[in-house]
Amino acid sequence: MAPPSRCFDNTMNGKTDNGAVPVVVDTQQQSPKVLDPEEFRRQGHQVIDFIADYYGRMGDYPVHPNVTPGFLRSLLPTEAPSRPEPDAFGSALQDVRDLILPGMTHWQSPRHFAHFPASSSTVGALGEALTAGINVIPFTWAASPAATELEMVVVDWLGKALHLPESLLFAGGGGGTLLGTSCEAMLCALVAARDNKLSEIGGNRIGDLVVYCSDQTHFAFCKAARIAGIQREHCREIQTCHENMFALSPTALQAAMKADVDAGLVPLFLCATVGTTQTTAVDPIGELCAVAAPCGVWVHVDAAYAGSALVCPEFRHVIDGAEAVDSFIMNAHKWLLANIDCCAMWVKKPSALVAALGSEPEYILKDAAGVVDYKDWSMALTRRFRALKMWLVLRCYGTDGLRDNIRSDVRMAKAFEDMVKADARFEVMTDRKFALVCFRLRSPQRFGGEKTANELNRALLEEVNAVRSGPYMSSAMVGGIYMLRCAVGSKLTEERHIKDAWEVVQDRASSVLGKMETIYSVHC
Repeated sequence: MAPPSRCFDNTMNGKTDNGAVPVVVDTQQQSPKVLDPEEFRRQGHQVIDFIADYYGRMGDYPVHPNVTPGFLRSLLPTEAPSRPEPDAFGSALQDVRDLILPGMTHWQSPRHFAHFPASSSTVGALGEALTAGINVIPFTWAASPAATELEMVVVDWLGKALHLPESLLFAGGGGGTLLGTSCEAMLCALVAARDNKLSEIGGNRIGDLVVYCSDQTHFAFCKAARIAGIQREHCREIQTCHENMFALSPTALQAAMKADVDAGLVPLFLCATVGTTQTTAVDPIGELCAVAAPCGVWVHVDAAYAGSALVCPEFRHVIDGAEAVDSFIMNAHKWLLANIDCCAMWVKKPSALVAALGSEPEYILKDAAGVVDYKDWSMALTRRFRALKMWLVLRCYGTDGLRDNIRSDVRMAKAFEDMVKADARFEVMTDRKFALVCFRLRSPQRFGGEKTANELNRALLEEVNAVRSGPYMSSAMVGGIYMLRCAVGSKLTEERHIKDAWEVVQDRASSVLGKMETIYSVHC
């Protein structure tokens, strides 16, 4: 290879006229083509084959890895390479297969019942790839007109499919957007409500604002309230009870608001939940709206998980009274076949969002009046073209296909619930509303009854999750009761996985009870 040519200007014996050592430039070195169509085609086929093989071999992986902190860091170099190795992409995929996947919790596993689903579909995954490849930034209408208008079309399509009130849709004077997560959406709604209220009572009274939720509301709400400037002690987490299936009581909410008004405070915001994380409790939306209305409280509905079920008419009743809410969110990436991330938010008055989150300075690509600039609907200016993925899912599966998927999961959850009820050693702890079953092993009186029930079930969950082949489940502590959670939702789950999971639970229950029998017989 010829030596690199040296490009010196005004040099004297290898030095510049000011005595500095010149920079050596290798004019033969070529920068890599990072958007080479043919290389993309080749590597793209590798990725598709890799993912297809991963789904096909999902059953070979333990759902939850048995690793210790630092396991992966010890296997990888401490610094990034300065130059790529030959076939760097192929080598990296091999490391994904051999080093990374064995240390993952496999959320798409048919035996993953611990969390609400992170739903995946071939169309959703390919839509995500298409979005990444096109890689536009639709922060204003002019920045990507079709992206903005497709998002407006998609949120109305989705809202109609979910049987939402027309007042939340663009078609009815409201409107929606696609964000990353429900946590982000909560914060946007809170900031809009805060600024709207302060415009009425004066900005100096921010310290008097109070927000409300139940003790079952996701902790992200109180975090969002703190970020929005609400004092910690002004986040009212109203206690729920087992007798009411852990739903927020309108009577308790009314009492809390009255006490705050009497104390000179200002009720601001209510976060009602349809499908709480721990037990899928459903707050009575219509009754809560009636309580909140006299105080001018912004009512927000968090339906992150269960909102997907609204695509089925038989679940529409869980949001009775939603015509009165101010904002509504659901995560299509949880249970509606849109890969992460894709949170849909609808608001009755988009102007409240724009007033609170809009950007005042003039930006390049400033739009004409009357169009939607989605940068003014959320915290971030840079945003992703999520609408393309959601549009593909709706087009390729259709609303009937989405209903079929939801109903299939609900049927399998009911089958699991029926098996629990058929074994007298167990009990179902909450009414199953969607595809989550909360249950526990009864503690016999000779083992202490209720006094030892929680510890008995902790031991049961540990044994269930220690079975390498699965299933993988989780727990909830609600109202002082420790219970196991079996959430059905992976698109790879079949009835046989449900039956296998229950057999493992029964087998491990026999083991735990046998150990208890030995302990108590020795002590006696």
